Amino acid sequence: MLSVAFIRDNKDLVLKRLAIRNFANAENIIDNIIELDAKTRATKSKLDNANAESNKLSKEIGLLYKSGEVQKANLVKEKSSQIKDEVSQLRSHLLLDADQVLKMLYEIPNIPNELVPPGNNEEDNEIIFEEGSIPKLHKNALPHWELAKKYDIIDFELGTKITGAGFPVYKGKGAKLQRALISYFLDKNSDAGYEEVQVPHVINEASGIGTGQLPDKEGQMYHIGIDNLYLIPTAEVPVTNLYRDVLLKENDFPILHTAYTPCFRREAGSYGAHVRGLNRLHQFDKVEIVRVEHPNNSYNSLDEMVNHIKTILIELGLPYRILRLCGGDLGFTAALTYDFEVFSTAQNRWLEISSVSNFESFQANRLKLRFKNKDGKSQLAHTLNGSSLALPRVLAAILENFQTENGIRIPEALIKYTGFDLID
Repeated sequence: MLSVAFIRDNKDLVLKRLAIRNFANAENIIDNIIELDAKTRATKSKLDNANAESNKLSKEIGLLYKSGEVQKANLVKEKSSQIKDEVSQLRSHLLLDADQVLKMLYEIPNIPNELVPPGNNEEDNEIIFEEGSIPKLHKNALPHWELAKKYDIIDFELGTKITGAGFPVYKGKGAKLQRALISYFLDKNSDAGYEEVQVPHVINEASGIGTGQLPDKEGQMYHIGIDNLYLIPTAEVPVTNLYRDVLLKENDFPILHTAYTPCFRREAGSYGAHVRGLNRLHQFDKVEIVRVEHPNNSYNSLDEMVNHIKTILIELGLPYRILRLCGGDLGFTAALTYDFEVFSTAQNRWLEISSVSNFESFQANRLKLRFKNKDGKSQLAHTLNGSSLALPRVLAAILENFQTENGIRIPEALIKYTGFDLID
């Protein structure tokens, strides 16, 4: 969340950067925030003066009663009562106006970093890096949903029977490969200095607001109405909320965490051939990396995260590319995002398997996540996160790219985790 002070002091910059996002009605919302904030500050000043006057009169009443001047005391008491009514009204107006300002602030996305290119959608994203050779498959090569059926390793129909579309059942070597990927990702992240944590898979409303999923993505989250809780869309949410309402010290940085969780997304309106099989699910597994950083170091950390994910994809032997997201495709909370995509040879298309983002202080402001700087002043931290990695499309790419006429080879890096080198 942007701060009112930042918006007020940098209105032109905010509008310029929001234009990169194609954010509609930006100027009207910004003007309303600035106008209502001015009203709020004026009300706060009146409230402070009224409280000071009320305190002064209370002391005066006490002295008058003590000196026996009851009639004077009663007159002052009547005046004091009027001021207390005024204080009550001012406090009520202040709360209402402050709540309205907060609601408007929740509507505004993060301002993009200067590196974010203009654009409307994924077609305008910039390809900044590409590595790996696209394998040549045998003439009878199949997409992963056909391979899953052929080798009986993933049952999409059984998942539909149990729950509905988008909830597959992994079986036999498919389940073991899934578990192997989770363990491999966690080990790679731990070796890189990320502390593993296990977190709840259900969050409260405050946690969703803290990382920006609420109110922006409310319709995409599974809601447990009776308890007003939400199934997590990513481990980023509970892991980052470990630091909600926390005051850190400068020497606490960097803070690095990794976590495995299932993820739940309604993905309303998703349909068509591009979402077949594992391409888009309502429940899927993902290993996440999260960092809390000093503002001066957050972009160096973003580069480190990108390079870390590169090493994983190189070890898996998957051809991949990195895209810098344009303004129109940038997530609500992100200042800068790099997407990783792997090439699915059997589908002849690129599949997104990771997003790595710097949120700067946007989440920290919502979370009230601060640190004491060298001058002893409280300052907002920066938060970052990345998929390391999301399993469904990685698994799909492995099944498709490593298929042979005799079965599906297992990438060498995973064999010690699977205990087998071929699915046949």
